[in-house]
Amino acid sequence: MITVTEATASAGALKRLSDEGVSIWLDDLSRRRIESGNLAELVATRNVVGVTTNPSIFQAAIGSGAGYEEQLADLAVRGVTVDEAVRMMTTADVRAAADVLRPVYEATGGRDGRVSIEVDPRLAHDTRATVAEARQLAWLVDRPNVMIKIPATKAGLPAITEVIGAGISVNVTLIFSLERYGEVMDAYLAGLERARTAGLDLSGIHSVASFFVSRVDSEIDKRLTLLGTDEALALKGRAALANARLAYEAYEQVFAGPRWQALEDARANRQRPLWASTGVKDPAYKDTLYVDGLVAPGTVNTMPEATLNAVADHGDVQGDTVTGGYDRARADLAAVERLGIAYDEVVRQLEDEGVAKFEVAWQDLLDAVTKSLNSKGVDAE
Repeated sequence: MITVTEATASAGALKRLSDEGVSIWLDDLSRRRIESGNLAELVATRNVVGVTTNPSIFQAAIGSGAGYEEQLADLAVRGVTVDEAVRMMTTADVRAAADVLRPVYEATGGRDGRVSIEVDPRLAHDTRATVAEARQLAWLVDRPNVMIKIPATKAGLPAITEVIGAGISVNVTLIFSLERYGEVMDAYLAGLERARTAGLDLSGIHSVASFFVSRVDSEIDKRLTLLGTDEALALKGRAALANARLAYEAYEQVFAGPRWQALEDARANRQRPLWASTGVKDPAYKDTLYVDGLVAPGTVNTMPEATLNAVADHGDVQGDTVTGGYDRARADLAAVERLGIAYDEVVRQLEDEGVAKFEVAWQDLLDAVTKSLNSKGVDAE
């Protein structure tokens, strides 16, 4: 439990972050976190106004079985398939978390108070199946503050347009490249235009675009270290922030244009940039690097709990650290390119790896649930 003293101490940096226009979301969820009251406590004391999940998070939560024993037993008695069992458990958690965050959703007019759940990662390259899965997940969770996560693969782009066009709020995930981010924003606007043509109320449709941060540094830093020159080593820890800052520049440009203005006049909501993968992976870097360095209005930062606590303890939130840094960001990425590290190749690799990692985590979860169901005498085919 968070003590009164700790809650007071945490108010500083986290409140400053919120005051700068950054919505703080928690990148984690489990049944224990919900049922213990911890999630509600984080909302009350840590400025948390949303939750994101992914296959790896659910694999860690459900794979242990902790807190899921009773539901697993019921599912075993019913003789459900393992895929159905996993979806029943994950949607139950998201539904419960959405109920915890419902007051935030109401207070912010739907802007925050959101809980995200991802389509089956095995469908990442199948547009029609992704759309069908997104519709099913929205129906299963059955809460207005759910967001369906769709990966920003080539097949995911038309799925984003179709799902937004159907009036379902979307969290676009696994964005690494500036080019793909531009395509994501275009897919969102196309979806809003489709929804407007269908006569839907655009004010009820929300979206975030999850731009991944730390993995960019992990990959580029590895290559810079292999080069080993003073110039290369001096660039370590700079590419991820540069990439994200240029993404925000692209966001500002798209959402200031005439195409957006027509949609805004129809009461549409901006698709906010969401900084994902903000836990620092290199212990040489400050553990709040990807929070302190990405403060900008109208953004979301989704943090694992360790990062959230680090920001509360020693975050250095000193106003906007994004919009004044575009020239420096371009120079940093250009310097990396000059050393022979191809930006396009890196971000393509990261997207492929991101999809593959979630597929592995999902399969691990299916395997763990299969074992649990079989142990109760059920053949989970």
